[in-house]
Amino acid sequence: MTINEFNFAGKKAIVRVDFNVPLDENGKITDDTRIRGALPTLKKILADGGAVIIMSHMGKPKGKVDMKKSLGQIREAVEKALGVPVAFAPDCAKAADAAKALKMGEALLLENLRFYPEEEGKPVGIDKEDPKYDEAKKAMKASQKEFAKTLASYADCYVMDAFGTAHRKHASTAVIADYFDANNKMLGLLMEKEVQAVDAVLSNIKRPFVAIMGGSKVSSKIGIIENLLGKVDKLILCGGMTYTFAKAHNGEIGDSIVELDKLDVALGVEELAKKNGVELVLGSDCTATNGLDFGTMTVKEGAEIITCPANKVPAGFEGVDAGPESQKAFAEAIKGAKTILWNGPAGVFECDAFTAGSRAIGDAIAEATKNGAFSLIGGGDSVACVNKFGLADQVSYISTGGGALLEAIEGKVLPGVAAIKGE
Repeated sequence: MTINEFNFAGKKAIVRVDFNVPLDENGKITDDTRIRGALPTLKKILADGGAVIIMSHMGKPKGKVDMKKSLGQIREAVEKALGVPVAFAPDCAKAADAAKALKMGEALLLENLRFYPEEEGKPVGIDKEDPKYDEAKKAMKASQKEFAKTLASYADCYVMDAFGTAHRKHASTAVIADYFDANNKMLGLLMEKEVQAVDAVLSNIKRPFVAIMGGSKVSSKIGIIENLLGKVDKLILCGGMTYTFAKAHNGEIGDSIVELDKLDVALGVEELAKKNGVELVLGSDCTATNGLDFGTMTVKEGAEIITCPANKVPAGFEGVDAGPESQKAFAEAIKGAKTILWNGPAGVFECDAFTAGSRAIGDAIAEATKNGAFSLIGGGDSVACVNKFGLADQVSYISTGGGALLEAIEGKVLPGVAAIKGE
């Protein structure tokens, strides 16, 4: 069943969205892309004459209640965006009465699903090494089914529209689908669009294909990096992982972020790139500081900002952005590309002093898109960059999913899609 074939009149639909939006220290939304992304599906249900129960996670509270990650903070913003009253259920697993009271044309927002460990289905407070772990995991899987069944009981039909979590087999993204028959579960409009965009990149790669991977850790991206090395012509690696690569060659990186247990992985990536004939582009220089306040994303008074080689960062300084030479190299590598994938910034772009690296990448992608490239931007931070620099309408497609997009590009079947399609 597709969402456009389905008539929601008189029906309550429970919709898994991805409202994991970034908030500032006052709980205000700093980028509402994900909320806007879900609106077409939610509005279609309401326009048909249905009612909508919205469920999402926020952050990683690891199965415990953490009010800093409460979806109550965004209820008003959702109400404003949706244009109908939005009630709030302060406990997602005890919302039966609120769901029952819901009238057609209204919406109900459930509290953060991840306040319950059952959402992710991982045992809490026990190490994987513990001999009792398997037993605990089995028990958790059983209670995950019950949790999903509770969520399903609120509604007549289920819509999966959270591409950002489609790669996870969580209670709300996959398990819940078991409690609806094939005619009452479907992908939302955003999910359909996302799946098509991935197909556009993979089934029809126009070359040269350039991928830009940023972010702080090599470890979280290693699977996709290795996969991309079999597909792309050029791979730009930037952001915090720059310093793990520099360190792997005995560089001096000061206080820069580094994964010391991944130095061999970095060298392995370089080897694989060479073997596959992929041009690997790493930052040669960086902007570094001895006074970034990560809490406020500002530079402390009296702190120094310097430009130095990425493998010669002085003690007490940390690399926080790509330097001018790196920016030139990145832009040059993107020039002339016909397919572009960007996931992860080149620096701490949240601080206005360190946006130059990410901006150079964004501008180069916009230029290449103007010249006929298909550009796919994915992952919260890259999307935030594109929005911050006002480039959203100058790229081909902005994906709401980071990990899901990467896994789909790796060719993996996404549980959130499989659960609907019965694969």
